[in-house]
Amino acid sequence: MHPEFKIPQNTRALLIKIDRLAKNLQLPVYVVGGFVRDLFLCLDVKDLDFVVLGDALNFAHKFKDTYGANSLVVYPKFGTTMLNYNHFKIEFVSAREEIYQSNSRKPEVKTANLNSDLSRRDFTINTLAMDISKKAFGTIIDLFGGIDDLKAGIIKTPLDPVVTFSDDPLRMMRALRFATRLSFKIDADTFSAIKETASRIDIVSQERITDEFNKILVSPKPSIGLGLLEETGLLQYFLPELINTKGVEQKQDHHHKDVYYHTLQVLDQVADLSNSLELRLAALLHDIAKPRTKRYDPNQGWTFHGHEVVGERMSAAILHRLKYPGHVISYVRKIVRLHLRPMALVSEDITDSAIRRLLFIAGEEFDDLMLLCRADITSKNPRKVKNHLKNYEIVIQKAVDLEKRDRLKAFKSPVTGEEIIDIFKLQPGPIIGKIKKFIEEAILDGKIANEHDVAFKYMLKHKNDLIDS
Repeated sequence: MHPEFKIPQNTRALLIKIDRLAKNLQLPVYVVGGFVRDLFLCLDVKDLDFVVLGDALNFAHKFKDTYGANSLVVYPKFGTTMLNYNHFKIEFVSAREEIYQSNSRKPEVKTANLNSDLSRRDFTINTLAMDISKKAFGTIIDLFGGIDDLKAGIIKTPLDPVVTFSDDPLRMMRALRFATRLSFKIDADTFSAIKETASRIDIVSQERITDEFNKILVSPKPSIGLGLLEETGLLQYFLPELINTKGVEQKQDHHHKDVYYHTLQVLDQVADLSNSLELRLAALLHDIAKPRTKRYDPNQGWTFHGHEVVGERMSAAILHRLKYPGHVISYVRKIVRLHLRPMALVSEDITDSAIRRLLFIAGEEFDDLMLLCRADITSKNPRKVKNHLKNYEIVIQKAVDLEKRDRLKAFKSPVTGEEIIDIFKLQPGPIIGKIKKFIEEAILDGKIANEHDVAFKYMLKHKNDLIDS
């Protein structure tokens, strides 16, 4: 057993079960890759990959039959099977090598021995294998110096990096993801190869690129990965709009002078406060339209009037292109559109009506919106930061008090359309929406409480005016 490894008891029990089955089937099996890497880094490991020197598909079925695993998914073309067992995600794969043609993202797969299988892996820190047999349990097979690179904090390919990245260009994104997540450095030759072969990312499906991009965004400090994406040239192939913000100068009131670096700082500050991928995407895109809306005013300097409106449209187009689901796009659009609204309310004489309207418009996203607004302060002047944060706290406290009383986050007219049709003897049509809007405005202005009976009486009181209009 390697002295750095401490295997939890439940994981050890699983490895013993797999070894017992391997012995019965007379098939050598090794646990490989991320499991061994993360054991060394003392990280919690629930995903285990096993290389079977033989038929991995048959092995997986035997495991399922013997130990009662579920959710078995088979990829026969790649000799791979995945299943769930006792809170573990397990993958069994036949030892293989993959050959990529220059114009294809789909590899040709051939059987191989353990050494060949390990050599085809992306980085030295992922080439580690561990023997799980009873007589050699814990023995590490390290053909490419993976342990040394883990100790040094280095991301390096086991073979020629140009060949490695040409074979599977997504590995370039993975290199940046591991460097970001683990705070590792990328080996100089490996980094140069990424820059040299960056254009190959074009043959990778957008879904795979976006999956790796998401993993960068949810890392502890995502700006590291964004910086690497920009420096290697990869970013221009799927998010050129962000590069366009670089060098765009803005006023230094409560923002960083450069829109690009301001955006990265906001992203990191959001990451310190929330694990939400959706909110991090909103932080990344909140100022994406500033290059398009930049104008110079002799009295104000650089302005970006309407960048939140243009930004909403741009965010939707970008996220659609990157294959994000509809609910994510809707969320980000809303946050981007509203991210300037709270700033307009940071004064001591703010009215309850203005707060109600913000609560109504923001709805369930109000808390996230305010979190982004606080993170949006990137001034290097501590006094300005303190003052802006204090103003936001005033808005938040007033919103909390009003929300408790008026319940506006999930607000809609307390009088239903069916009731309006019945009382006014109307046919369904625009007039119904007009009456509901009349009631909503009265609640938002504080004229009546957000209660059904109060709103109903208010509607009856103005019945004639509503019908005549």
